[in-house]
Amino acid sequence: MRIYGKYFNKYKVLFLSGVLFVLLEALCDLMQPTIMSRIIDDGIKSGQMSVILHYGLTMLAVTAAGACFAALRNILASRVSQNFGADLREDVFKKIIVFSESSADKIDSGSLITRMTNDTNQITQFINGMMRIFVKAPVTCVGSIILAVLLSVRLSLVLLAAVAVVTVLIVISMRLSYKRFAKVQYAIDKVNAVVQEYLLGVRLVKAFGRYGDEEEKFGAANESLASKSIASQLVIAWFSPLMSLTINIGIVLILFFGSVLFAGGGIEVGRVSAFLTYMTQILASLIMITAVFNMFVRTKASTERIAEVLNSEEDFPGGGSGAITGPAALEFKSVTFAYPAGSGLPAIRDLSFEIGAGKTLAVIGPTGSGKSTLAWLCLHFYDLNSGAIYLNGADIKNMDTGTLRESVALAPQKSMLFSGTVRDNIAWGKPGATKEEIIEAAAAAQADSFISRMPEGYESFLGQAGVNLSGGQKQRVSIARALVRKAPVLILDDCTSALDAVTEVKVRRGIARLNAGTVVIITQRITTAMNADMILVLDNGRRVGFGSHRELLASCRIYKEIFDSQIGEEFMR
Repeated sequence: MRIYGKYFNKYKVLFLSGVLFVLLEALCDLMQPTIMSRIIDDGIKSGQMSVILHYGLTMLAVTAAGACFAALRNILASRVSQNFGADLREDVFKKIIVFSESSADKIDSGSLITRMTNDTNQITQFINGMMRIFVKAPVTCVGSIILAVLLSVRLSLVLLAAVAVVTVLIVISMRLSYKRFAKVQYAIDKVNAVVQEYLLGVRLVKAFGRYGDEEEKFGAANESLASKSIASQLVIAWFSPLMSLTINIGIVLILFFGSVLFAGGGIEVGRVSAFLTYMTQILASLIMITAVFNMFVRTKASTERIAEVLNSEEDFPGGGSGAITGPAALEFKSVTFAYPAGSGLPAIRDLSFEIGAGKTLAVIGPTGSGKSTLAWLCLHFYDLNSGAIYLNGADIKNMDTGTLRESVALAPQKSMLFSGTVRDNIAWGKPGATKEEIIEAAAAAQADSFISRMPEGYESFLGQAGVNLSGGQKQRVSIARALVRKAPVLILDDCTSALDAVTEVKVRRGIARLNAGTVVIITQRITTAMNADMILVLDNGRRVGFGSHRELLASCRIYKEIFDSQIGEEFMR
């Protein structure tokens, strides 16, 4: 619970005020049975109407005061808990934004959504309940026990025995509940992950007609959630009746021994009535306390999941190097890297190369050779296992992360667009870009032609992930977004795979015309690579070739195999 310290400090005054009103409300409730015993023993028994009116009016005043205190604590509880929840969600989201790639790899997106919604809502409810009934229940319980003992020491022995049994039941219930409620939260994660995965791949599911498999997958996750929820609720289902039974047996025993004491003149009827009322209050309080502990167990599980997010590793802060202007030289020096959450095998092995400022480097190699990994490392998404990457002679590890990523524009392998207009998506690469800059970048990426034909042109709205565009259109918008930045280094990570050969050539020419920086083209196409100034050939993360097209044809077996498989010897004739 330490992670919530700053939120309690922020709302400390309102929280303590709410707790004060709860205590005053509980005090009003505790006074009523004693006042009632006075009405019975001092007023009704002796037939004194003035005593009845006096204590009756006092009881009404106490009840009215209790109602006012209850209304005030409800208002404060709602304000504090909802503001607390809003602050917590905001902090969790801010943390997710600055997640390192390692943190993002550890917690999947479905689980993050559950933690942002279900877990924070669980904590919000707990704060609300703590200010309403969670404080009142133990105060009322302890107060009722003390006042009951003052009324009759002998009858209180039965009461204390019942409370002791119920306390043991609560402790056992807590021990059994915690692990079960934690499993429920992870089962919710799984349901969310299955739904999210289906929504992301809905077209593929339709194309292959795999509805049955998706239904089966969801059914298994849903059944798992249901069974774990039932297992957690069974604890409550067993222990709540046992606690009620214990308290009700106590009430029966108090009625029996109270009647015996009354018959012998050892206690007055008003005191027995008050004692029974306190016993009822204790019953209600213990049921509330059980609910409190069950809620606490669930909140503890949610708190640990929220803490895992808030304590996750953040993105690299860097050292605050100055901004880069103009084309930048890029150098890898003995770089070795393995994904932290991967197989442990290096994706890049002892890689060294250098490309001069303003030059074009093509990176080619078999699938899984580490080409895309090279792009992520240039942006310092991960720390290297060994070696260093230099941009204009500066180690990127010592650069300010914001400055580095402003200096490197990326068109990723998988085009990711956002809900909003076409203009918004292109300007996303350069906030504040003018209309002319946006159109210029779109024209270079061969996107202006189809954007201009859209009903609203650049103001046309794109659905989530650009769902209303084709694959090739999304890639061209993604390239325009990278080009509009005019960064010192431009990385194109196989971002023209959905384009035909003619359009790709036009895009390459547009990039060469508009972009004056250093270009890194990651590709599977030999025709794209062969026109670069230098070509890097990777295989299993290692450099197996580095040079011009003709040099590699003569010296690199893998490059020649790729060339022959895509073009063949006819090209050389």
